[in-house]
Amino acid sequence: MLKIIKILVTTTLLFIPVATQAEEIGSVDTVFKFIGPDHKIVVEAFDDPDVKNVTCYLSRAKTGGIKGGLGLAEDTSDAAISCQQVGEIELTDKIKKSSKKGQVVFQKRTSLVFKKLQVVRFYDASRNALVYLTYSDKMIDGSPKNAISAVPIMPWKAVEN
Repeated sequence: MLKIIKILVTTTLLFIPVATQAEEIGSVDTVFKFIGPDHKIVVEAFDDPDVKNVTCYLSRAKTGGIKGGLGLAEDTSDAAISCQQVGEIELTDKIKKSSKKGQVVFQKRTSLVFKKLQVVRFYDASRNALVYLTYSDKMIDGSPKNAISAVPIMPWKAVEN
């Protein structure tokens, strides 16, 4: 029994993503639960770790109840994303030469072990834009639910007072 617990803990630690942390902006309850937290939609923000002055806002479902309160529930794959330029953007050669598979810029665990919400960045050179895709994946079976946001890279002029 002790070996099984050690294997489970080790496996869990392997799947905890090391990525950008999101700041919770707020949430709304969607389903009242008598025991444990309510089901809700959480709104979070994170800055692209490789592109200065791009901020993304995610809304995602969060399961409540007893399992949700203990961190044992699996959240649904429902999510939306909106990304904006908040200052001057300078792209590195690494981003300009990135592959068609994109680069993961954000991950959040949405079940105890096997499911996570991801945001992948693509660079569209012909339109001079960054494209952010959010989706949920699972070890065995992912979800086709996804959302996308594009940030055109525009000249930035500081506002003078």
